[in-house]
Amino acid sequence: MAVLSVAAFASSHREAPSITTTPKADGTDFYMFRSYETNRSDFITVIANYQPLQDGYGGPNYFSMDPNALYEIHIDNDGDAQEEITFQFNFKNTLRDIQLPIGTTNPPSVSIPLIQAGTVSALSDPNLNLTESYTMTVVRDGRRNSNRTLAAKTSGGSTTLEKPVDNIGEKTIPDYVAYANQHIHTVTIPGCASGTNQARVFVGQRQEGFAVNLGTIFDLVNAPAEVIGNRAMFANAAAANSIQDKNVTSIALEIHKDCLAPSAEKVIGGWTTASVRQVQIGDGVPGQGHQKAEKVGGAWVQVSRLGMPLVNEVVIGLKDKDRFNASKPSGDGQFLTYVSNPTLPQLISMVVPGLENTAPINFPRTDLLNVFLAGIQGVNRPANVTLSEMLRLNTTIAPKPFAEQQTLGVLAGDLAGFPNGRRPKDDVVDVALVAVMGGLCVANGANNGLGLNTVPGTTLSSACNPDSVPLGDTSLQVHDAVDQAQVPFLNVFPYLNTPIPGAVN
Repeated sequence: MAVLSVAAFASSHREAPSITTTPKADGTDFYMFRSYETNRSDFITVIANYQPLQDGYGGPNYFSMDPNALYEIHIDNDGDAQEEITFQFNFKNTLRDIQLPIGTTNPPSVSIPLIQAGTVSALSDPNLNLTESYTMTVVRDGRRNSNRTLAAKTSGGSTTLEKPVDNIGEKTIPDYVAYANQHIHTVTIPGCASGTNQARVFVGQRQEGFAVNLGTIFDLVNAPAEVIGNRAMFANAAAANSIQDKNVTSIALEIHKDCLAPSAEKVIGGWTTASVRQVQIGDGVPGQGHQKAEKVGGAWVQVSRLGMPLVNEVVIGLKDKDRFNASKPSGDGQFLTYVSNPTLPQLISMVVPGLENTAPINFPRTDLLNVFLAGIQGVNRPANVTLSEMLRLNTTIAPKPFAEQQTLGVLAGDLAGFPNGRRPKDDVVDVALVAVMGGLCVANGANNGLGLNTVPGTTLSSACNPDSVPLGDTSLQVHDAVDQAQVPFLNVFPYLNTPIPGAVN
């Protein structure tokens, strides 16, 4: 079977104009799936990645989280486009100011310029000049609601959770795996029933898990579509998977499924956001200490939003990208036209040699409206859904072991995969390309077998069938020639791989 290849597009890395000026608050990827670690199948893992394109050698300050930002994971468990549970993460970076005596007679103590003064191996290691910690607050019935409680460690009851320093290098941290694992905390989630209120949380640097060829993509998809035997190939694939030597910072949370979906509705929606204070003023004469160069105040202002991958990059128009990052799912009606009449298929057909005049012709694109805004009927659509963009997961569908997972998820018959939630191994680019180029309408058939001709709660309809897809059956085979299956992952929490070190011995 011949396979058609086109260039990939990136997940949420520097996707909107304003977020490029606030990289510590930039959400890059969001995952939500039934845990496939042995004996953990009753749990849901949620991972929110921040701070894109980190180089392992990015010292001397590396990539601590912003204590002046608020990082949040939101869960909608009744389909109303409103968060019923929010997990808030607030960070604190503490400067120890390690000093060394420098000189011979009555030497002065002088502050060191690095964030470490020796080998690091322990929790809150004394050789760390800068330590990072955070709190996790569980908020119910609205993110700014007063119904909020700090999660506490099940052992000792502390609400202060330690974060590992980034992977500086093998001389500083000889065994980063063992060091990072000390920072997987077991906590009690307030408001959940006994037996479902124990969770695990980890915040720390991880290897980038998204496979993409960035340079080729943003140079007007600088690669022709090719069919070579039964394999897809890039004509200029030398830079394929160009960000695999980068790291990100992950907020990973594993919670019992009945804690997140305690009622009859078992489909949950999730998304992550980051907010900063409304006012930030530079201090012309900063005081001594850590991050004293600015003063902040005012209400929280949301600057990043991420649920389904790729939406703000390749669906939302440039003029509305900052607006989307500041929005909530309940207001997604303002962006409906970007999904119902998407520009990406037309752009692909304009700039990729071999794909001329291949954009689907069914408008409005009821196929995309269903998948991105409602969920798939019989898979991950809530019973009473309000159209809104978020990642949706049916918590009753059992997970598959890592080795059995299909990278195309639902398209390959693996209902535990994307777009029913998202696992690290899922090739969301390939699935999204198939969708935008009309593959779902081919699968819908002439008799509306998947019910994609209409959209729940609306009067919208279209002829979503094979006749509306110029690529025909080939639309089901379009992919980006960057192999997500080759990205290394863990098969245990927190699933994303150990970060690339800054230096190796």
